[in-house]
Amino acid sequence: MAFKQASVLPGFNLSFGYTIFWLSLIVILPLTALVVKTTGLDWAHFWSTVSDPRVVATYKVTFGASLLAAVINLFTGLLVAWVLVRYPFPGKRLIDALVDLPFALPTAVAGIALATLYAPNGWIGQWFAAGTPLGNLFGPEGLPLAFQPIGIVIALTFVTLPFVVRTVQPVLADIEQELEEAASSLGATRWQIFRLVILPTLWPALLTGFSLAFARAIGEYGSVIFIAGNMPFKSEITPLMIISKLEQYDYLGATAIAVVMLVVSFALLLAINGLQWWSARRLGRRN
Repeated sequence: MAFKQASVLPGFNLSFGYTIFWLSLIVILPLTALVVKTTGLDWAHFWSTVSDPRVVATYKVTFGASLLAAVINLFTGLLVAWVLVRYPFPGKRLIDALVDLPFALPTAVAGIALATLYAPNGWIGQWFAAGTPLGNLFGPEGLPLAFQPIGIVIALTFVTLPFVVRTVQPVLADIEQELEEAASSLGATRWQIFRLVILPTLWPALLTGFSLAFARAIGEYGSVIFIAGNMPFKSEITPLMIISKLEQYDYLGATAIAVVMLVVSFALLLAINGLQWWSARRLGRRN
């Protein structure tokens, strides 16, 4: 006799209805309102707004810095997660808690702290200033870290690190080390074990962490605004351009730029999720 499995939550129909209602209220409705708002612009005005050279420059800075920060955290996040999972050491819990600090710290506070550290007279930035031995390696002007596009990358890397670490960490902890020991007993090198045994399992989690970090970086404002310098055509980000439009009471222009950000972000995340699905399916067939 088959018994129906009891569920703590309501049945599928009711749970699914609540899910669709909540997602519609919190996600779909605001995004729909954003798109509908742009209908107040004709195509010529919409295109002239979103293709303005200054606006296009902000797209390049925002998406370029976000992509670079996500790629950096793809490697450093894996390294941090590996150390936290595989090695016992004094202060491990403290280090593990520090990973979540960018989540809890107000972004404006993070921006001010980073600008103070990496400014030309900051604790770190002064070593890369013009006239210093380290700065001279990068040319007569040194390597300015703050108030330049590189400062944006630093801020976005700081903010998005936890997304990769917290996504990879539980998957890495669940990997059976017996598989690595078996591969080692068969003569596999450490690099072969990592590439053929560990990496295929971690790859979907790495893609998820990368996509989350990239999506978070695109919309970041508070931590970037203080360290970017906000120079047009050089270090001005798209969220700042939207704020500038709002301050000028150009609500339709701000909405148009926001819609472009929404469409491009959604397309990139859809592509990354498709790649993640393909990787997971390929891994499943291999197993």
